[in-house]
Amino acid sequence: MASIKVWVRQLRVQFLVLTPVSVLVGVSVAVYQGHSISALYLALAFIGALLAHIAVNVLNDYFDWKSGVDFKTNRTPFSGGSGVLVEGLLDPEKVYSVGMFCLAGIVAIGGFFIYVYGVPILPLGVAGILTVYFYTTYITRSPLLCAIAPGFGFGPLMVMGTYFVLTGGYSLAAGLASIVPGFLVSNLLLLNQFPDAEADASVFRRHLPIVIGKKGSSGVYAVLLLSAYVALVVSVIVGVLPYMALFGLLTLPLGIAAIKGARKYYDQLENLIPVMGRNVLVTLMLPMLMAIGIIVS
Repeated sequence: MASIKVWVRQLRVQFLVLTPVSVLVGVSVAVYQGHSISALYLALAFIGALLAHIAVNVLNDYFDWKSGVDFKTNRTPFSGGSGVLVEGLLDPEKVYSVGMFCLAGIVAIGGFFIYVYGVPILPLGVAGILTVYFYTTYITRSPLLCAIAPGFGFGPLMVMGTYFVLTGGYSLAAGLASIVPGFLVSNLLLLNQFPDAEADASVFRRHLPIVIGKKGSSGVYAVLLLSAYVALVVSVIVGVLPYMALFGLLTLPLGIAAIKGARKYYDQLENLIPVMGRNVLVTLMLPMLMAIGIIVS
């Protein structure tokens, strides 16, 4: 039987902290608008989001093992897969089964909320399941979809999904708030694709670092990161989000440092790894501080 340590590595537990941050953004808008929060509904929303994150992690590892790409990657703390299947530490079919079990759990939770609220939540659930299952095998073959899908999952789908199950509806505030983690998570995956570009190209993937090169992609990275800050500021200026949401701007110096690093070291893996670490911090801290500011308001 595989050890707990191996499964922790397979699930990439260290990256799952992104899930509560996205959920917190949805919760913050619901609290700001004066909705009462059901502990049960919040718990189910969090579990569903966590299952989605685990599913995409393990299915990505499984399909990357199956295609052989993980045997070619230069693994870093932030990219290249967990390495568990490559090292033969787990049965690949068991890993795939865990991913499918997570998807089944999402369907069950979604079914409960369809019973509670009706079908308006269904599009979010269907879009989420399709994104999780087909990300590695199909979405990564389209530069545009590959760039959008990660942010779509952790931004609009997760944030607005949380907001919906807590309130029973959608709102402009939740939609605008979801754009911030949306830009950031797409950027997170974009930068993490830099070390894997050559390996990914060998299995016919077509994400931006392959199609327009790492230098061009570093420019896209800069635009997306700055767009997250612009989206936050505009949401406050138009009066949809409270001014204390601007707490998120405290991360701006770190974001600028990440942009400079990506533009300078896009093709120098050893120097790029610290930049990838700063990018992770921005991705977590900006929406978390924004959400805290919204709740305080």
